[in-house]
Amino acid sequence: MMPEPASSVPSDQSLPTDLPQALALLAQREQELAALRASHDDWLRALSHDLRAPLRHITSYTPLLRETLHMAGLQGADAQEAEQFMGVMEQAARRMGGMLDGVLQVAGMLRESQRRQTVDLARIAAEVRAALVEAEPAAAQVQWRLPVAPVLLQADPELLRPMLAALFDNAFKFSRAQPAPQITLHAETLPGGGLRWQVQDNGVGCDGSRAGQVFGLFQRLHRETEFDGVGVGLALAQTAARLHGADIALQSAPGQGCTVVVDWPAPSAE
Repeated sequence: MMPEPASSVPSDQSLPTDLPQALALLAQREQELAALRASHDDWLRALSHDLRAPLRHITSYTPLLRETLHMAGLQGADAQEAEQFMGVMEQAARRMGGMLDGVLQVAGMLRESQRRQTVDLARIAAEVRAALVEAEPAAAQVQWRLPVAPVLLQADPELLRPMLAALFDNAFKFSRAQPAPQITLHAETLPGGGLRWQVQDNGVGCDGSRAGQVFGLFQRLHRETEFDGVGVGLALAQTAARLHGADIALQSAPGQGCTVVVDWPAPSAE
């Protein structure tokens, strides 16, 4: 669990009554916040280093165990069973490594200071698509429908980019097996100056009544044997959305694809 703050919110009786008291209380709260951030950093270091040591042992020693069994002359049903056990060990270690990476991504996103500016959603989407195609050549076979004209919004590009990457990766994962996979990014202005943008695919879809669950960390609506992943992408997207004051929701039905709807707030008046 994450460390808790050292003290609670002051009661009405302890509220400052003059400027010197207010400044002293502010300084105290800043010290408490600095201590909490230091504890948070220690927690992240433990995740990124200490908890990976057992995983490194599993991934390093499993091939050695496989070689040892082979040299010992293990054959037949016993050899097959041993190979199956080692395969499960390796898969579990990879999954746990992916889960640790996901926690670090979300925690790092929460830790970073925001640098909001006017960014072009269409340009970032094109760059994210290109990166996905480079990493997954099969994504080039997808029929991509991205905005051509600029779509401007106020955002931190270092948060918006991984958010879009998570949504595109999720859409590709669940639509890549379709005869003609499609991924669409559509944007429209909302009354009041906000922006609604949607990432839609024609993939396998999911139970819409459980759609809200997929934004939880490590939550999945499909079996691991059907689709890879550890349930981090949509949690990452939701974290980035909330940091910007945006709402995010998922609409889907089995066999009818999936649509992630993001309502982005209007720029604040300066």
